[in-house]
Amino acid sequence: MELAICIITGFMILGAIYAIHAKDLLSAVITCGIVGYSLVICFLLLKAPDLAIVQIVVDTITLIIMVAVVLDSSREERFSRLDLSGRITAFTSLVVIGILLYFFVIAAENLDALGNSTLRMAAPYINGAAEKTGSANLVTGVVFDFRGYDTMGEAVVLVTAVIGVLAVLRIKGKKEGFGLLKEDSAKA
Repeated sequence: MELAICIITGFMILGAIYAIHAKDLLSAVITCGIVGYSLVICFLLLKAPDLAIVQIVVDTITLIIMVAVVLDSSREERFSRLDLSGRITAFTSLVVIGILLYFFVIAAENLDALGNSTLRMAAPYINGAAEKTGSANLVTGVVFDFRGYDTMGEAVVLVTAVIGVLAVLRIKGKKEGFGLLKEDSAKA
């Protein structure tokens, strides 16, 4: 399993480097998607299917939106026959996708059967957590007492995202409002 994670991590690093240096924006976006799906396989190998599900949903939605934006915003489309470098790139992409699918199958086979779970990390939380936290609700006790810093970090990320969205919307609203004022003064 460690070898598989090392190989997939190597693919992720190479994919990230390629995405940075790609000349075509669509290739960079698709490579970022491959990096995200590789992370899904790593989560499955580490027996974290909940994280894998979240990652695959977020990565799929993000990839669809980014590809749609790139295709919608490009002014010219160049569809021509593949030259030698294009064929090599296509072949390399197929090989990488095949290797990642192979590791995905291995990761899926190593997961616990549905309904059975390995309690290697959860056992200390479950055994005696109600007495240690003093909480009647075990989930609340674990989230706020044992994993307090993690919960605080998640809250900070959410608050930062909301502030960023509000800041972008406010700037956009000010620009639109300013444009309306300019048009009104020009008419007068």
